[in-house]
Amino acid sequence: MQVIGWWLFGAASVLVLLVGIHLYNRLVFNRARVAEAWSGIDVQLKRRSSLIPALVACLRAYMTHERDTLEELTSRRGEAQAHEGDSAANRAAFEGQLSSSLLRVFALAESYPELKADAVFLDLQRNLSEVEDHIQMARRYYNGAVRELNVLVESVPSNLLAGAFGFRCADYFTLEDPRDGQSPKMEF
Repeated sequence: MQVIGWWLFGAASVLVLLVGIHLYNRLVFNRARVAEAWSGIDVQLKRRSSLIPALVACLRAYMTHERDTLEELTSRRGEAQAHEGDSAANRAAFEGQLSSSLLRVFALAESYPELKADAVFLDLQRNLSEVEDHIQMARRYYNGAVRELNVLVESVPSNLLAGAFGFRCADYFTLEDPRDGQSPKMEF
């Protein structure tokens, strides 16, 4: 009888160990997925930032009376680039301001018919619209990965391992103003 008790204790210990290993591996996998998803957002945000100088150069020729708007766009781009290493929540605020500035620039551009016919401007507008769409897709993927990690970090029994090994909930990448996530589009 005592031998059976030791076998049951040994089997239960192995089972607990295997469950612990499985949960730990899931936590590691989800943390890696969040990091990979964030890199997808980061690439798209950098892509958008790299298009802005060309857009400003194109617009300066046409929008001579809108100097403040163009300077604001350039300033917002600089702020966003300065916060590239920040957390998702902090960076989202600066990227949202940059998106708002882009929307204002494209709204003002509608007042310049010769600009709307410029091939360079139309190409930049198309590229920025595509990048905004990619940012939205990357943000949705990132937030899904964050949700999965956060569920594991906060639910029993994985929260015991998460706390012991330093796993923390990740921040969602959210926009303060839903209009900031809209692609800058112009109707002709």
